[in-house]
Amino acid sequence: MAIVAALWFGCYGGVAASVEGSSRSAAELMDAVMWNREPIGGAFELIDHTGKTRSDRDFRGRLLLVYFGFTFCPDICPTDLQAIGLAMDQLGADAAQVQPLFVTLDPERDTAEHLAQYVPMFHPKLIGLTGGAAAIHRAAEAYRVYYKRVDFEKSTADYTVDHSAFIYLMGRDGNYLGFFPPGTSAEQIVGMIKPHLDAGPKK
Repeated sequence: MAIVAALWFGCYGGVAASVEGSSRSAAELMDAVMWNREPIGGAFELIDHTGKTRSDRDFRGRLLLVYFGFTFCPDICPTDLQAIGLAMDQLGADAAQVQPLFVTLDPERDTAEHLAQYVPMFHPKLIGLTGGAAAIHRAAEAYRVYYKRVDFEKSTADYTVDHSAFIYLMGRDGNYLGFFPPGTSAEQIVGMIKPHLDAGPKK
C-alpha cells in the first residue's frame, strides 16, 4: 500500500514534517479526489508571476488545467508540467480555449519573481500563481490537495514539500470535470480535453 500511495504523491525526501500544510490526512484527501466524494475546486485570489492579482473569475469561459506543486520539486512537478506544455502544443489552435495554471505550495520560496523565471520553461501560456500562506492554504483545501513541509534531517533551513500531484480539469464555468494522475501523458490529457472543446464558444 505504501508503494501505491507513493506513486500518487511527489517530492518526499525529508524525515520530519512540520505542522505547515494540510489540516487533513493524505489518504482522506486522495480518497476525496479519486472517488469524487467531495466538491473539487472553488474561489481563489492569488498573485500571478507578473505580480498581478488573479482570481478564479478571471478564467471563466476557458477550460482550466490546474496543477499544485513547487519549483524546487526534483521530479514529479517538472514531469507533469512538461506533459501539460506538450498537451497545449498538441491542441494547436484549440489551446486558445484552455488555460494551464501552476499553483505553488511553497510561497516562501516561490515568489512571483521566481515563478516568472520558472513557468516559461514549460509553456508560454502557463500562469504561475503564488500568494500568502493562508491564500495558498485556502486554494489547496478547495481542490482537496494534500501538502506538508518536510525539513531535511541535517538542516531545517532546507526542506521539501510532500504533496499530492493531480492535474485538475475544470470547466468553463469553474466546475470540476475530472483529474489526471501524476505521470499522465500529453496524449491522454488531450484526449480528455477534446470532448469539452465544443462545449462553448472559443475564446
